Amino acid sequence: MTSSRLKSPARNGEFERADRAAKFILSKTKLRPKIALVLGSGLGAFADDLDQSVWIPYEKIPGFPRSTAVGHAGRLVIGKVGSLPVAAMQGRVHFYEGYSAKESAFPMRVFGRLGIRAAILTNAAGGINLDFNQGALVVIRDHINLQGANPLVGPNDERFGPRFPDMTQAYWKPYREVALAEAKRLGVEVHEGVYAALSGPSYESPAEIRYLRTIGADLVGMSTVPEVIVARHMGIRVLGISCVTNMAAGILDKVLDHAEVMETGERVKTQFVALLRAVLPRIAADVH
Repeated sequence: MTSSRLKSPARNGEFERADRAAKFILSKTKLRPKIALVLGSGLGAFADDLDQSVWIPYEKIPGFPRSTAVGHAGRLVIGKVGSLPVAAMQGRVHFYEGYSAKESAFPMRVFGRLGIRAAILTNAAGGINLDFNQGALVVIRDHINLQGANPLVGPNDERFGPRFPDMTQAYWKPYREVALAEAKRLGVEVHEGVYAALSGPSYESPAEIRYLRTIGADLVGMSTVPEVIVARHMGIRVLGISCVTNMAAGILDKVLDHAEVMETGERVKTQFVALLRAVLPRIAADVH
């Protein structure tokens, strides 16, 4: 029996668990979204205003990881932005909460089984690039994975995607161009940069920030990258947007505080929501 299990995907493997979770979610709503949003620290308010919305706490979804991070509501909202159905995660789970990289990216597997074809991932990040100010919005151009883990480690299930997925376009260039163009139209200052993911939960030291700047990072955070890797593995196109909620260690002569992250997210919420609402219809045109 053991040998036969090794030869074929486990009956209760990741694909089956994702499928079960997706079927549960679809049973709660008549909407069938093609676009998903992951709303990071202090940015979850966008989902509060969705029309025809259904709220599903993560703990109710079979196999779904539970968020314990401050500022993360920990629920999935299915609703409409105008006439466009979307699935929005109010908060995510992180490597630093004790989840593996595979577990922290599992919601993206569920999105894939829901039929999601594009995802907008947001996060709160520390600013490394000295051209960025606190509160700046930054379209992620690329990432550097320094978490010491990859969610694709282990046997590959071809039903999800190939063994060696390409990351050249981890952040889909046409979507980045749309975000930058819409920001310009709205008069919102938006930058573009490279996001470095570390494990956390401690903030980086000043020496680590100097190292990250040297290797080409503009931003630093503790999330997003496992989700992006899994999304690309399944062929989901990604737009990533960071909110610079604090300047990274050593840039300003002050200690870092998570309360500051939340306060900054609240301050830029209006601009951020306006940008999301402008970008969504244009991405929708790509996936339909």
